[in-house]
Amino acid sequence: MMQNTEVTHTVRLILGDQLNPLHSWFSDTDPQTLYLMMEMRQETDYVRHHAQKVIAIFAAMRAFATALRERGHRVHYLQINEADSQLPMVESLDAVMARTGASVLEYQEPDEWRLDALLKEHLAQAEASGSYSGRMVGSEHFYTERHQAQSMFKPGSRWLMETFYRQMRKRHAVLLDAKREPEGGQWNFDSENRKAWKGFPPEPEDFRPRHDHTLLWEQIQRAGVQTFGTPSAQSFRWPLDRAEALAQLETFATDVLPYFGDFQDALSGKARRLFHSLLSFALNTKMLSPQEVVERAARAWQGGGVPLPAAEGFIRQILGWREYVRAVYWAAMPGYEAHNFFDHQAELPDWFWTGKTHMACVSSAITQSLDMAHAHHIQRLMVIGNFALLAGLNPNALHQWYLGIYIDAFEWVELPNTVGMSQFADGGGLATKPYVSSAAYLDRMGDHCAGCRYDKKQKTTADACPFNALYWEFYDRHTRLLSHNPRIGMAYRQLEKMQPEEKEALFEKARSLRANLNAL
Repeated sequence: MMQNTEVTHTVRLILGDQLNPLHSWFSDTDPQTLYLMMEMRQETDYVRHHAQKVIAIFAAMRAFATALRERGHRVHYLQINEADSQLPMVESLDAVMARTGASVLEYQEPDEWRLDALLKEHLAQAEASGSYSGRMVGSEHFYTERHQAQSMFKPGSRWLMETFYRQMRKRHAVLLDAKREPEGGQWNFDSENRKAWKGFPPEPEDFRPRHDHTLLWEQIQRAGVQTFGTPSAQSFRWPLDRAEALAQLETFATDVLPYFGDFQDALSGKARRLFHSLLSFALNTKMLSPQEVVERAARAWQGGGVPLPAAEGFIRQILGWREYVRAVYWAAMPGYEAHNFFDHQAELPDWFWTGKTHMACVSSAITQSLDMAHAHHIQRLMVIGNFALLAGLNPNALHQWYLGIYIDAFEWVELPNTVGMSQFADGGGLATKPYVSSAAYLDRMGDHCAGCRYDKKQKTTADACPFNALYWEFYDRHTRLLSHNPRIGMAYRQLEKMQPEEKEALFEKARSLRANLNAL
């Protein structure tokens, strides 16, 4: 229970993804201001989350609260084992306001639409009843405001990421020469970022510190929180605070970024991390700002230690894609999660929760996700997402799985990536084509096919790679919706050249696969 021993005028709510110690809120101390942080069943239970995600957020929240107290701020922290954690957030919030006698509530703008709507509605009710007043302030994190991107595109035009990215580069003077032209003479080096990894250079060691969160994990379990995945509580690798995140950024920029560009799209069953930064959790909880991450990558190139395609490819993910999908999210919500352009309805196979499928690349990606709460973007898009789209899995069910399993998954960034980019469920609002492939792409970018039960070269035999038949049947099944898309005309031209018996064998194989997904 909270003791009201000091006069409180203002309560400032800090959400679990708002762990930025540099926010202007904390520039000075005020004895009449109380900071409120809450571990809530509402937030652990709205989807089923990976154990490491719950542990990481709670551990980082607790470390943040401790740091605030050490700086002289007053903090009330509600732990998951306390009774009020079982209440809806707004009821716990009202209880704190009543106990303290505070007359003002302040909160930073939430990044998720559901929390934004919830807090706005509740504050309006509190003000109407005379309970307390309040206001929302900025999170001081992103390059752009929520709806700023809408002014960057002409009405009725497509929101192309490349257009957005170039404008952001110009607006923030990133990788520009003296004439404000792109360094290296081109805006995008994506064509140079597609090499397969053959084992050299070696994957870097995991430089992150280890934490023992056994007691926290026991507390989470006793509270009844339902999770999945491997908790790794005794050897936990995700950062606790800004200092650890900064150290991670520095090591990445000096030792790992030089190789990121070449191999950012590579797949391997022999290396889980490859040359990815693993910074997304620290970024999405605001331990790090996107500005400092982009600036550090640019300095790494300017210092001569990192090739321009590597620096540009990494910066494009932060300055371009990350800000772009956030803009799409706020423009499309509410209701974006309900899009289902292809009317796909299949349930997720059971092996999404075990990784026990005979498809080596899919098993590797899902098993890694269950073990680490992380997979890189090609595993998410071109392995798991690719299969889900070809197999006709329900995009909303897949969205909830992605939202739960990944350490960095908050709805503003995960939902457009899953529903729009991965599953094309918005009908092309985000992506210009469905991102699907047969086994040929997976073999070209990875090394899983060599040890797989299925044969990458076969299409209709018992041991044929499922991606092959599913690929062609996907296009045939959705001819009406896709045949006029100029980016995928080649697929339909190839289908037209096939003999009728060849096509029917492919389609029958695919239908059999889709009817028996749990057996794959």
